[in-house]
Amino acid sequence: MDFTRVTEQPTSFERPQQGVDPADPRGALVRTPEPAPVPGTGAALPAQSRAGSDFPAPGTTSGVPSGGVSSGTAAPDGAAQDAAAGPVFEHSQPGAEQSAGPDAHRPRPAPDGIPVQPAAGPGLPVRTSDGQERRTGQVTPPGRPTPMRRDGDRLRFVGAATRRIARGIDLDEIVMGLCRATVPTFSDTILVYLREPLPVGDERPTGPLVLRLRRTDRIPPERDTDNGFAPVAPSEPSELDSVGAELCTVRPGSALAEVLRGVRPVFTDAAAARAALPELLGEDGASAVPVGQRAILAPLRGRRRVIGAALFLRRPERVPFEADDLLVAAQLATHSALGIDKAVLYGREAYIADELQRTMLPENLPRCTGVRLASRYLPAAETARVGGDWYDAIPLPGSRVALVVGDVMGHSMTSAAIMGQLRTTAQTLAGLDLPPQEVLHHLDEQAQRLGVDRMATCLYAVYDPVSHRITIANAGHPPPVLLHLGGRAEVLRVPAGAPIGVGGVDFEAVELDAPAGGTLLLYTDGLVESRLRDVWTGIEQLREKLAATAQLTGPDHPPPLEALCDEVLDMLGPGDRDDDIALLAARFDGIAPSDVAYWFLEPEDAAPGRARRLARRALSRWGMEELSDSVELLVSEVVTNAVRYATRPVTLRLLRTDVLRCEVGDDVPQLPRLRQARATDEGGRGLYLVNRLARRWGATRLSTGKVVWFELNHTG
Repeated sequence: MDFTRVTEQPTSFERPQQGVDPADPRGALVRTPEPAPVPGTGAALPAQSRAGSDFPAPGTTSGVPSGGVSSGTAAPDGAAQDAAAGPVFEHSQPGAEQSAGPDAHRPRPAPDGIPVQPAAGPGLPVRTSDGQERRTGQVTPPGRPTPMRRDGDRLRFVGAATRRIARGIDLDEIVMGLCRATVPTFSDTILVYLREPLPVGDERPTGPLVLRLRRTDRIPPERDTDNGFAPVAPSEPSELDSVGAELCTVRPGSALAEVLRGVRPVFTDAAAARAALPELLGEDGASAVPVGQRAILAPLRGRRRVIGAALFLRRPERVPFEADDLLVAAQLATHSALGIDKAVLYGREAYIADELQRTMLPENLPRCTGVRLASRYLPAAETARVGGDWYDAIPLPGSRVALVVGDVMGHSMTSAAIMGQLRTTAQTLAGLDLPPQEVLHHLDEQAQRLGVDRMATCLYAVYDPVSHRITIANAGHPPPVLLHLGGRAEVLRVPAGAPIGVGGVDFEAVELDAPAGGTLLLYTDGLVESRLRDVWTGIEQLREKLAATAQLTGPDHPPPLEALCDEVLDMLGPGDRDDDIALLAARFDGIAPSDVAYWFLEPEDAAPGRARRLARRALSRWGMEELSDSVELLVSEVVTNAVRYATRPVTLRLLRTDVLRCEVGDDVPQLPRLRQARATDEGGRGLYLVNRLARRWGATRLSTGKVVWFELNHTG
């Protein structure tokens, strides 16, 4: 038999009938095509009778003689003729004969899950393809809505509604699915109240039970004729439009608390439910609820406790609810409450994953001298927000910067935890100023200590803006790409090496030129490898993308760094997102040799005085005489501390960039600490002066000693 297909749009489950105005405010009217006769019957399939009735004998319909009215009810004049127009269902009206005139309504689909049956004459049972007979139900006079008598239609509606609810993955989707599935098929209006705040998992809520109106859906007053809906006049305002209060506090022992504790849906004409409505909806809202069985209050109970309530309402002119509709409301409430429970748990897990990923990756990239940085991170999927990819930029002594990008196998919470440990280890090793190959060697040892199969790839590079050189070591990672100022993109030849965690392997570092204006791109394999392409094809596409982007800005101007990162990610097409993507871009500005002053000082008593004279000359050459007094004082204090313990020559370097930076290095690994000198102490105030006068200062341990540095602002 032909069933009208399901539609996702909110529709009114009303059908045209004789003597009813097509502009009925209850919603658009549905039309079904003329059914084809069933072979061997001469009549279409009739509707099934009330559940539990006996099958009719030949020549009868629903247990009464042919031409009579079922259930022994005398039909008004014309009832038998109206019954021949089509079957009747719950929440629908008897069908009318189709008109061939120009005013005939256009057909439209029936609501989700309730198929529209072909019309059949009364008292004509037919046999389906499986050999079973189907019968019509009770015939209702024109103008009166007839409830659905078939349990199968209820089951189909519940099945379609629960599938729609189950499609939601977050809280809003589940609540919307409940509303769209029930309005207008099951009710004209639905109000969904949820606990504020919603408890998560097994946690016990504190404070009073507060319900907040999460969503309300009503039959829309207008229909779109372009989508197959019959044109209707705008409906008059209904009292149901004013039903609903934003917030409700459930008092212990109140009528509403008792109804929610009972868990089962109830008709609001019951005494307990009628007493609970003013508490839920307010006095004005409760008075607008139609009398009779036209409202169902269904508590929403999750795995542990009641988490809300749903109120199903029908307009006074619509057929009231039946007792079996309480079972339908119970099924809808149960599926929705369990889905909301799981959505809250999923939301908590997603929040934890986001926080974990956010804390694992740098919140902001540092501002380093001579280099500009930009980064991007994309998870493998919306449902897997954490992974093993990471990037980092670590300032090093001497205005250098370490650029790191790595990828732990997998994109799960375990991979993210391992990534966090490896990233912390890399930061610690970078603070020791170890060579790149030594950093990878220690990372390999750390991965083996974390357990078996803790595999990762990593690329570690150190950029020196003074020498315009970069040192790179690789552990099984895709090679970086260097975009030159003229627009040429080059894949750097870096030994691949073995991944971290293999153990017993050696890593090799190479030193390459880092020209000013060039851009180094470090990335993970998720950017260049997918099911649709291999890694080397992806690297070549990345190189071509960078070259094409550079052509847009001309040979003398590199593309903006942030825009370049966005352009690189745009090369990803559908199906290319198989893995996490971490991207780190570094624009090499460098420091010109004319902005660097460097000296060696012998560890002797005359070293502080010589350092003051050298600093004064450099500032005079740069036109920064206004800083001479402060710089001479601070240089004298720092050099004095270095000479006191050093056994080898002390280094003094001044760098002029956006700030004036002074660096003093010696061969003593102990770092100086700021302390408050006592009134009787003759020394111990040098670092106190540095801390008060300098913009920033710090001390970094090197493999050969340490460096103490400070920065001053300048206006030149």
